[in-house]
Amino acid sequence: MKELKTVNKPVRKKDAMQLLTGQPVYTDDLIKEPCLIIKLLRSPHANAIVKEIHTEKALALEGIEAVFTYKDIDQDQERYTIAGTSFPEFAPYDRLIIDRHVRYVGDVVAIVVGKDEKTVGKAMKLIDVEYEVLDAVLDFRQALDNKTIVHPESNWKLPVDTGADVKRNLLAKESSSMGDIDEVLKKCRYVVDRTYHTKATQQCHMEPFTTFCEIDPYGRLHITSSTQIVFHIRHIVANALHIPKSMIRVSKPRVGGGFGAKQTAVSEVYAAFVCYRLKKACKLVFTRKECFTASSPRHEMQMHVRIGADENGIIKGIDLHTLSNTGAYGEHGPTTVGLSGHKSIPLYGKQEAYRFTGEVVYTNHMSSGAYRGFGATQGLFAVESAVNELASLMNTDPIELRLKNIVKEGEIMPAYFNEPLTSCTLDKCLIRAGEMIGWKEKGQRRILDNGKIRSLGVAIAMQGSGISAVDVGSATLKLNEGGFYSLIVGSADMGTGSDTTLSQVAAEVLDCDLDHIQVFSADTDISPYDSGSYASSTAYVTGKAVERCAMKLREKIIKAGAKTLECDPEKCEFDGNTVFCEDKAVSLIDIAYTSMVFNNEALEVSVSNSSPTSPPPFMAGTCELETDPETGECKVIEYAGVVDCGTPLNPNLTRIQTEGGIMQGIGMALSEDISYGVKGNVIENSFMEYKIPTRMDVGKISVEFEPSYEDLGPFGAKSIGEVVINTTAPAIQEAVYQACGKRFYELPIKAEDIALAKDREEK
Repeated sequence: MKELKTVNKPVRKKDAMQLLTGQPVYTDDLIKEPCLIIKLLRSPHANAIVKEIHTEKALALEGIEAVFTYKDIDQDQERYTIAGTSFPEFAPYDRLIIDRHVRYVGDVVAIVVGKDEKTVGKAMKLIDVEYEVLDAVLDFRQALDNKTIVHPESNWKLPVDTGADVKRNLLAKESSSMGDIDEVLKKCRYVVDRTYHTKATQQCHMEPFTTFCEIDPYGRLHITSSTQIVFHIRHIVANALHIPKSMIRVSKPRVGGGFGAKQTAVSEVYAAFVCYRLKKACKLVFTRKECFTASSPRHEMQMHVRIGADENGIIKGIDLHTLSNTGAYGEHGPTTVGLSGHKSIPLYGKQEAYRFTGEVVYTNHMSSGAYRGFGATQGLFAVESAVNELASLMNTDPIELRLKNIVKEGEIMPAYFNEPLTSCTLDKCLIRAGEMIGWKEKGQRRILDNGKIRSLGVAIAMQGSGISAVDVGSATLKLNEGGFYSLIVGSADMGTGSDTTLSQVAAEVLDCDLDHIQVFSADTDISPYDSGSYASSTAYVTGKAVERCAMKLREKIIKAGAKTLECDPEKCEFDGNTVFCEDKAVSLIDIAYTSMVFNNEALEVSVSNSSPTSPPPFMAGTCELETDPETGECKVIEYAGVVDCGTPLNPNLTRIQTEGGIMQGIGMALSEDISYGVKGNVIENSFMEYKIPTRMDVGKISVEFEPSYEDLGPFGAKSIGEVVINTTAPAIQEAVYQACGKRFYELPIKAEDIALAKDREEK
């Protein structure tokens, strides 16, 4: 293969200077003034029926445009989902815009619309609501067959059978297996049998959920929103408002972080409803409190793991059962649970048997959604922690145990849909991660002169590259007068730099400078269809669409040049600036003008791409932790992550992705916690209570890559976005054990937990 000129180069993001200099690029920056302000009145109860709601005083207030309640919504009409997923839709249709039955603290009771925030805020205090308070399901372990049914309504609907039984609070169940796992584990010399618990965690995107709506000159609803899924938003809003999709346009400016939260239509439906009813421009911006209490966090899960190995250290089988808490509404519940097993069990390739079962239950908590890792993060915490404990039980180095058992290129991965592993350098990643942290030199535990303890932990992870045979990526490329190109895509750059990396792919094929590619993304009226930026799909699925599109356009340019030169296209070559044939040549600029002036075939191409497989990226992570045994305080001194993402399309951006994922994983492991009061209210409802790590809280983060080459990816690339969060929690859990001698099976592991465990041991 020829040397790459643009791909695999650390070029600067196309929007870097606009963001760096604070230009108005985000949704709220671009909103036209004046517009109506929307606020949502929310339920103080976890489970209740609105008996009566009095809005007269609020409506009498000067400047109030409207107050919408359940009385404005047909309670028997078809429900909808706010999950941004492709067809077939596994999400239940279990929502109304305003439901008389509120199902969590924060559920919407009324939509208040007025001229400004102060007026709307005053009006909300004047609304009087009478509730019939019902018993609530607040522990997901007690949800199944609970006397309280979260969704008793008759118009609950599930487009795809997930094994649900809504009268039992069961949203979904699944199972897959190979061999007789019980018999295999019975024969194993070493068996670890543990139950793990991961709480819900927040994505903590800096830009809140923000949506602006207006009626365009053609009478259509134009939604501008901070979202990852413009085409799914159009579908969701059409379902919710019961209007044709042709009447809706959705566009996305820059996104100030999403991490999966904006794969769900958290804010869009309410703003769209108001705008369509009133035919006036309006905006809805969530407060920070709303972002913490009425959003779309990671699913709380409980995982029971049994894992066994023989006397030679060969892992013979894994048995995993996952119980997942979807909260009050279904959204991504049916799809998330599967990844806890299908992205953890396959890492170990010598198994004779495995079994994965999962159940998803409704509760009266804030509904959960997509968050980087999408279930794999929880499953990998459980399985990788169990592997570390297995190594301790066997008195074996956990890196050596993994090297003996991990899946290799060319193998069929257990529990991974019988897909062969076409690219993998996981063994190299694991070896290098150990070298970077000084694994052999330092040992897993050592006491410093000040009494603090340094300890090491390790874990490995995988993810996928899009959803095979489901996710679609598309691209349109056209040659403009002047010899530059327009690249139009439907994927959403949510801060990842995908607009830049996709442009790099196009520039590489077309042999041009990156500045000659002008990119436009994520507008349902203009962009070709794209599932959206989630499931680690953009680089692999949309990137391949861009590569194929650029190759076809290159062929058309050569053909057009050959026509001008009166040559056989097979004998022509194109160097990015000129098409030439023997001693004749024509410039790209002349080709562009000729195609326009003489009405030749337009030099424009559109290509869609969907992959039959989802080649997994891999990562190995090692961490060095410093623990104060007196206080239990832990600090990550160094984290070393080594990633196989195929060919890194832009090493700067893949490195930033990895560093960010590691930081989020550290927060999940040590400090981030969503807990509930006795009445079902979220306690951590601000950044004062919900503690994410800052750069000052973490020591050195070291990132390297061990590239493989994936034939089905653009220039050999696989995904990078999600795998990078998955090693951190189990690696830290192991390091904590090495420091204090106690294993913790619930996240986060807080300083007081370590200190109290030490106190209990001493007593």
